[in-house]
Amino acid sequence: MVSELIKSALGRLRIVAFLEGISFLVLLGIAMPLKYFAGLPQAVRVVGMAHGVLFVLFVLLLIQVAIEKSWSFKKSALSFASSLVPFGTFYADARWFRN
Repeated sequence: MVSELIKSALGRLRIVAFLEGISFLVLLGIAMPLKYFAGLPQAVRVVGMAHGVLFVLFVLLLIQVAIEKSWSFKKSALSFASSLVPFGTFYADARWFRN
């Protein structure tokens, strides 16, 4: 299944959206509490860097797919906004990325 997803830009977007969503939840739910409650800022440094790379990759793939699929500005903007809220990329995948 993964090999089929990698072949298309939309499939790659779905994979990166999933990983970006997971990294965001790990950052908010694990790394941030470790930093502020346990005094371990290294967790935020590591997870934050991974999340940042995945976020940039998500945005680049989103632009590519929006151009290839001729998505409307509204659909593209809502897809982007989904990456800014927890669980948003999972919603976007179910709603817009499975076409």
